[in-house]
Amino acid sequence: MTADDFGASVSVNEAVEIAHRDGILTAASLMVAGDAVDDAVSRAKAMPALGVGLHLVLVEGRPVLPPEKISDLVDASGRFGTNMVRTALAIALKPAARRQLRAEITAQFDAFAATGLPLDHVNAHKHFHLHPMIANAVIEIGRNYGMKAVRAPLEAGAPGIERWWAARLQRRLRKEDMLVPDRVIGLAWTGAFDTPRMREALDTLPPGLTEIYTHPATTDDWNGAAPGYRYRDELAALTDVLAKASIQRDGVMHGNFSRFTDAS
Repeated sequence: MTADDFGASVSVNEAVEIAHRDGILTAASLMVAGDAVDDAVSRAKAMPALGVGLHLVLVEGRPVLPPEKISDLVDASGRFGTNMVRTALAIALKPAARRQLRAEITAQFDAFAATGLPLDHVNAHKHFHLHPMIANAVIEIGRNYGMKAVRAPLEAGAPGIERWWAARLQRRLRKEDMLVPDRVIGLAWTGAFDTPRMREALDTLPPGLTEIYTHPATTDDWNGAAPGYRYRDELAALTDVLAKASIQRDGVMHGNFSRFTDAS
């Protein structure tokens, strides 16, 4: 059970702590250049059972490196842009952009390592690691930092092309001996993963390893929030008494990624 965008805001960090201490959250993915990253790291160190991973940001966020060092990847404001197609094409067509990509990914792994937190897992904001060149860079660089588990956003009912790319990424990662869940739940419900949907997801879990990922926060209007996202509803779903009881009743093996990598 994962929460994305840890470190983006104190509101997100508060929700992660509440959902872990009082609910069913077992892992969180850290934005190492997020506005509230120091607060997130401080909270994480007080919650050793919370598996903290790296949430690589290459779109819609602030880079770790100075913008002038990754000029092919950032916009005029020095931030990663919102046009993923434009960035994907730059990476595919420009050797300089690929060098900058590798430098920024390395810098984000370095920043995570500097926190002193064990690396539980890796994923990417907006699932941008579906891009094959980004995936290759993440795999090659991540190995040097002890990366053992990675998300492939493979969800039942996803559109054909998205499912094809996610399945391709899953196969690629498994060839590299990475732990990759068999499926995710949360892609279709991003920003609206409320309590009824959480109960449904837990009551209908298929065999195998499933990552349920969420976006909780204590407010819906924090700086940087996605328009229309129901962050408080997602927090409520993670602290729902019946959802917690469902996991206990059915004997579901439940934990962070390290629990499953250690068991494999």
